Amino acid sequence: MKIKKAIDKIPGGMMLVPLFLGAIIHTAVPGASDYFGGFTKGLMTGTVPILAVWFFCMGAAINVKATGTVLRKSGTLVLTKILVAWVVAMIAIQFLPEGGVQNGFFAGLSVLAIISAMDMTNGGLYASIMQQYGTKEESGAFVLMSLESGPLVTMLILGSTGVAVFEPQLFIGAVLPFLIGFILGNLDSDLREYFGKATQALIPFFGFALGCSIDLGVIVDTGLLGILLGVVVIIITGVPLILADKFIGKGNGTAGIAASSTAGAAVANPMLVANMKPEFLPAAEAATALVAASVIVTAILVPIITAYYSDYMRKKKPPVEPVEVSIKKAVI
Repeated sequence: MKIKKAIDKIPGGMMLVPLFLGAIIHTAVPGASDYFGGFTKGLMTGTVPILAVWFFCMGAAINVKATGTVLRKSGTLVLTKILVAWVVAMIAIQFLPEGGVQNGFFAGLSVLAIISAMDMTNGGLYASIMQQYGTKEESGAFVLMSLESGPLVTMLILGSTGVAVFEPQLFIGAVLPFLIGFILGNLDSDLREYFGKATQALIPFFGFALGCSIDLGVIVDTGLLGILLGVVVIIITGVPLILADKFIGKGNGTAGIAASSTAGAAVANPMLVANMKPEFLPAAEAATALVAASVIVTAILVPIITAYYSDYMRKKKPPVEPVEVSIKKAVI
């Protein structure tokens, strides 16, 4: 059976399929993890330790010796994405209650959900798109996007906007595994290669564990809102990213559109933040469902929009006359 090939046809499939499998189990048999106990319980409830290992391996996979062009391009996209999420958070806190909206079409929408959906780019999706529509340097710009992975950026935005107060050690704890991995991976290229291989293998495991904390009823209730959130993420982050790519990254804006997605790992952020700050627990489950929907929507739409935009820019750019022809004309 070609199970992996079938899963790979689904945008973000290696993350989302195990996630929905876990959600089905949790919805149908809520006490399954306690019933089985042991390693099975650890697999079903171990989101935090699994992600800790994943963050370590992600850090180890980053090579600090990236070219200046790659660093400028990736740095521009990452900082723009974070800045946009911060500005949106500042606006959202003026209108949304602390525990999120409780009733109506926007039930489940919270500042936590909005930030989690906007502050992280799907690096793998970005790289694959730019391999087809961008330059080698633009494709390699995903190197710094790993810095967005995990709850650190979400915590920084929540803290700086006054939504929550995090003790300094919580920030250190959120980034320490990543930093240790980064240091080891750059001290020894063999370690970078060794740990770097594990990043992909861990994705379905934390997807499954995360799914085991989600009730599918919440996903059904927030489904249409989740689709809308995904579209809004593309629009609100995509426009500034296009401008930043053009005027700072020296591109034509294609990389900006390609970076306007929601990362699969962002699905874990609401629960991770809630584990550190229990006051977010009431909003975390609905936020997780909304972010999961945004991941799917952006993973489907971003490649399509990028393709159309790239084609438009290619047609818009005037053809460059060959040098040989120009020389001949000059001689004549």
